[in-house]
Amino acid sequence: MDLRPQSHEIIRTWAFYSIVKAYLHEGTIPWRNVAISGWILDPDRKKMSKSRGNVVIPLHLLNEYGSDAIRYWAGNAQLGADTAFDASVLKVGKRLVTKIFNASKFVLGRQSPSASISYPMDRVFLLRLRDLVRRATVAFESYDYQVALAETERFFWTSFTDTYIEMSRSRTQGILGSEAQESAITALNLALNVLLRLFAPFLPYITEEVWSWAFAAATGHPNIHKAPWPSDLDFAGISPYEEDAIFDVAVEALSTINKGRAKAGVSTAREIQTAVLAARPAVLNCLTLVKDDIRLAARTHQLILVEDAQLVETGIEVRDLQFSNAPSISPCGD
Repeated sequence: MDLRPQSHEIIRTWAFYSIVKAYLHEGTIPWRNVAISGWILDPDRKKMSKSRGNVVIPLHLLNEYGSDAIRYWAGNAQLGADTAFDASVLKVGKRLVTKIFNASKFVLGRQSPSASISYPMDRVFLLRLRDLVRRATVAFESYDYQVALAETERFFWTSFTDTYIEMSRSRTQGILGSEAQESAITALNLALNVLLRLFAPFLPYITEEVWSWAFAAATGHPNIHKAPWPSDLDFAGISPYEEDAIFDVAVEALSTINKGRAKAGVSTAREIQTAVLAARPAVLNCLTLVKDDIRLAARTHQLILVEDAQLVETGIEVRDLQFSNAPSISPCGD
């Protein structure tokens, strides 16, 4: 009980008086930290009050969006600042909950004996996740919880679901052999385990539900909210890969191919018979190292890499896309 939460209009009445009375009666101070929040404003940025009739009763919002989405909205509010109510944030929170549910079903639906994480893409990705854990931990220790949420959410969408899952999906089916398959499945399970714990303070219900599917028994912690906070210990034994730029290069290549699909008016589910990518020499070296990851993630039968020293340093360009006649279907929806 070392933290006093309150709003900014009662600093004198509650915080100051409580400190003075505790000091006068006991000779001590009651807490070391005060978390000063702001008001919830209406959409016109006016203070909510019953006399004005602009109060939002949350019961229908809980029924429509769920408790996690409401807590997600609150987690986006910054300490010391007023926050205007915006229902669109609840929609984002609900979509995030749905994506966690679907991504978790995908990951936990692919199981194998725990193995060493040896595949280069897995190692690079997990060390990026370790860096996220460090940033989120520092943010929480500084009471910047909204920063921890923003960093975790950004990583979840841009690095985990939209890229890493897509780049490891085919390997989980054994397409590149058993060692690569077991490395991918082990890495996916570790990533989900860590991300659930990072999200748990903000989305307590969906994280507890998914945790109960597998991790409660596997870790010996029946409740995610009593499990240890993620740390470097979760990534012990994962060695760095000498070319850690391969993840960014693979993400850019996959994005470039998908933009080519969109330009051609073709769905991302449509398989590609042949894709030709051009890049500068330094970028081409990284592309060569992750050629299989890109090819499989982009649902491409043949990926051809060509050198072009005239491109910008980090640029990757699609030179040709030849589409297959039959579309494919992605099993991991929104």
